[in-house]
Amino acid sequence: MFSAFMLNAWEISSIVAVVSGVVGFFVVQRANAFAAHALPNGAFAGAAAASYLGISAVIGLSVFSLAGALVIAGLSRRTRSDVATALVVVMMLSLGSLFLSFSSGYAQQVYSLLFGEVFGISRSEILPTLLISLFCMLVVLFLYRQLLYTSVVPEAAQAKGVKLAVVDLMFLLIVALTTTMAVPVVGTVLIFTLLISPAAAARSFTNKAHIAILLSVSLALTTVWASIALSYETNYPAGFFVGACGALIYASGRIYRFIHSKNSKSREATLAHILWGLAEAALTLNTDAPLGEVKDMANIDKVVENKLPMTELNQVVHLVQFISSNN
Repeated sequence: MFSAFMLNAWEISSIVAVVSGVVGFFVVQRANAFAAHALPNGAFAGAAAASYLGISAVIGLSVFSLAGALVIAGLSRRTRSDVATALVVVMMLSLGSLFLSFSSGYAQQVYSLLFGEVFGISRSEILPTLLISLFCMLVVLFLYRQLLYTSVVPEAAQAKGVKLAVVDLMFLLIVALTTTMAVPVVGTVLIFTLLISPAAAARSFTNKAHIAILLSVSLALTTVWASIALSYETNYPAGFFVGACGALIYASGRIYRFIHSKNSKSREATLAHILWGLAEAALTLNTDAPLGEVKDMANIDKVVENKLPMTELNQVVHLVQFISSNN
């Protein structure tokens, strides 16, 4: 299980899992799951084109996934984001089908592009993957507060001068780069599972953003490690276990949340009411004015219910801190 080719699989899957756990948290938080599904399809087309042209798959993956992110960001300014994303999915899949039709090794290439070849990773692929992952992590760290702020209340963030279009574009590019390095490992289909399942489960286990990110990374690592080990022992595809482990982790998170929701619902609703009131006050009043001067609190329960899930109280704390530090 720890021979030379297996060490390559362990190392590169661990790198991909760490970045997927971090980026996936914001994908779930920002409701960008559809875009996270579309961009791997762009990478699929790029890898198919690279195979046909006889160049490195990383080049094709990078060019097409980044181009997909730019197209989604550009079209989203003129139409609904889900419509723009759907158009990109259709365009990229059609291009991928076209390029694959030109190739003689059609079946094997389709399988590797869709479901990955984690056991076929060479040593030379680890360094580029590591460099891309470090770049993604640094960008997320740099944009952490803006990403969190725009995820909770984008309208308030825009009112405070945060450029939503720029933040959205930067995040889509991060997702595109994550896709670029992950497709050779888990494929265009299963990267979606690795991005969504651990992060969605982590949000069910904790209401603190930084802890949720760490837990998302831990769950993503558990998923890929367990999948590789089970695949090695059973000779079943690693992709099957990635999907199965992701589903089990998400189900466990939902069960945990259901069990604890009854006891904490009343307490969280009270805290949410207070914290959202502070956030509204910080946004609408001069920082020297008393917080009790908030004018419109009649619909606060509706605002909390519609804009603030009860398990996201820590993000409101971040919101209040962010506003206070920028006033």
